[in-house]
Amino acid sequence: MNKRPAGTYVFPFEKLEVWQLAVAMADDVLNLLGKLPPNKHFRLIQQMESAVTSVAQNIAEGKGRQYKKEFIQYLHISQGSLYEVVTLIEIFRRNDLFVPRSCLAILQKCEAIDRKLNGLINALKGKKRPA
Repeated sequence: MNKRPAGTYVFPFEKLEVWQLAVAMADDVLNLLGKLPPNKHFRLIQQMESAVTSVAQNIAEGKGRQYKKEFIQYLHISQGSLYEVVTLIEIFRRNDLFVPRSCLAILQKCEAIDRKLNGLINALKGKKRPA
């Protein structure tokens, strides 16, 4: 994770582990996309760039909202973007754009983010975790 200079303000959303994980995953996916041949599957690449960056962006935007209910809605939107990433990973794998090992690593990160999003949503709703 890139560190800021000491004394730099940290926004509230940056303290959320789920946001940190989403930014790290976006970095990983964007690095993989940067290695693909130019001018091939341009639309899919654009869609992946949009989806993978939207996960963290919606967490951040939701954290800035006034009401808890709005934050929860943005977390659900973030989860939708995450599911879009999972779908695109499968499409990229099937078309040999990403190697299976890279796909598995990203999918594991997606699973961790999904669990964190669900946990945060349930905590904000006041739901208890099953024993």
